[in-house]
Order: sequence, then C-alpha cells, then structure tokens
Amino acid sequence: MSHTLQRLFGHARRGCGVLALIGITAASQAQTTLRVNQTDHPLDEFAVGALRVALEFMDGDYELAISDDPITQTRAIERLESDEMDVMWLSSNQEVENRLRPIRFPLLKGLLGYRVFIINPDRQSTMNRVEDRADLSRLTFGQGAGWPDIAILEANGLEVITTSKYDNLFYMVEGGRFDAFPRGVLEPWTELAARPDLPLTVEDRLVLVYPLPFYLFVSEEDAALAEAIHSGLDRALESGRYDEYFFQHPMIEDALTRSNLAERRAFPLENPTLTEETPRSREEYWLDMERLRERSAAD
Repeated sequence: MSHTLQRLFGHARRGCGVLALIGITAASQAQTTLRVNQTDHPLDEFAVGALRVALEFMDGDYELAISDDPITQTRAIERLESDEMDVMWLSSNQEVENRLRPIRFPLLKGLLGYRVFIINPDRQSTMNRVEDRADLSRLTFGQGAGWPDIAILEANGLEVITTSKYDNLFYMVEGGRFDAFPRGVLEPWTELAARPDLPLTVEDRLVLVYPLPFYLFVSEEDAALAEAIHSGLDRALESGRYDEYFFQHPMIEDALTRSNLAERRAFPLENPTLTEETPRSREEYWLDMERLRERSAAD
C-alpha cells in the first residue's frame, strides 16, 4: 500500500474515533425528559414549580414535558404505573405508597394537615370558648363520606358527621347540623367565594394540626429517578432555595396571610394513617408553629 493511502486510512480511522467519542459524550449528556400532567388545580401548579426547583439541583440535564389533560387522581396513578407519565403528586397514605414509589419530601411542609373551620358566623362565640382538648371534643365536625380525614378525627376522639355529597357540607354547617367543617388552610376562601349566597365564614382563632405529607411519586420500578429528585429537593432545602420558593409562592403567601395561621391556637392531632417511613424526625421538612411565629414577627 502506498504511503499516501496509508495516510488516508490513518486519517479516516482517527476521524471515526473522534466521531465515536463525540457520540459517546453526546449520549452521556443527553437530556432526560420527565413527563407530568398539570390540571387547573392550584396544587398542580405548585407541584410543577417545586419539581422545577429540584431540577435546578439535580445531577444531569432534565426537562419537563407538561400535558394538561383534565384527568382524575386515579387515572394519573394508572398512567404512572403504565409508563405514560414519569412523575405525579398527591397526599400520601399507605395504599398509594404500596402502589407507587414516594419521594418522602413533603412539598407543602405538611400544610395540608393544618385545618381551619368553615362555620356559621353564629358559632364563633362557641369557638371563642374552646381552650383545651376537652372543649374541642364537645364540637361536631362535618366530612365527606369516605374521606381519609374521618379516621384521623375519630382516632383523636372527635365526633364526625358525614354526607355522601360534598356540596351538602356547606348547607349542613350553615344549618347547624354540625359545628364546623374542617378544611385545609389552602381551601376555604375559594370555596366560600364560589358560594356567595351562603352566610358562612372562616373561624378566626383555632387550627387542627396533623401530619399530612404531599409527595412527588414515581413508578415503583424507578428507584434511580426517585433518588435523583429527592437529592435535588434536599439540596434545594439546604441552600435555602426551596424555602424561598415555598414562602414566596402566591398560594402559600395568601393562605398564611388570610388564615393568620401564626396567631391561631393549635391543637395537634395524631394521624394513624401515616406509614412508618414518614420522615417525622426531619424537623426541617415540616412547618412548625413556633418557627412560623418567629418568621411572621421578623416580617
């Protein structure tokens, strides 16, 4: 073979090697797409934002592909299990943790478990006399049939009256069928605004508090993704970025301000529906009334 041909083959082999190396490098740096579904529920927008914060601190290159199908929670779980979606979010319990892989970082810091009351304004004088658990146990509370909160309230010695129809709860509390309709601190003002003809209000001095984690979930088989997202969230929390997102989010700011949560008398309740793996010992994960009061005073 001539020297000219040898040189040409040598260049070609080196060129192929460079191209192969470029291909390997490109593959190692390929962007990973995470498929999620965001309905018009405010918690969906919050959860997508929290996931974006996690992506800022995760190793690797990720992007979100967001659909907006108006699907139910049950359908979302089915999509995750059938590999039609990569990440979803919901309040956790043993049943869902048996089906999916939870990322045990409570996105809302347990805020869903802070329950204020929708009441008939005539009941406020009764609420003003509630000072201890004995006083609390004399009240009656309304809930929808089948709601998980029923087990929590009853396990703590509180009387619950149920109805199968959600809308009935507003008429029942207005009519005195029970004393109070406990709602997550993010919920009652929107619900009352949708029912301007009913003379209802949000009780102004009490709050029930029980741990109720709101997690991201991936499929049971996707342990690596769960670990990556959890690490990203932990790093964001440690850096202060997650608290910045949480406390400056309009939904959270509005709920904390309108509820005057830091000034309410809190009644801690046990949640028997929690799994043993719930990170109760990670104090930095959870909203704390004392720290909330300190933060409110500093602001």
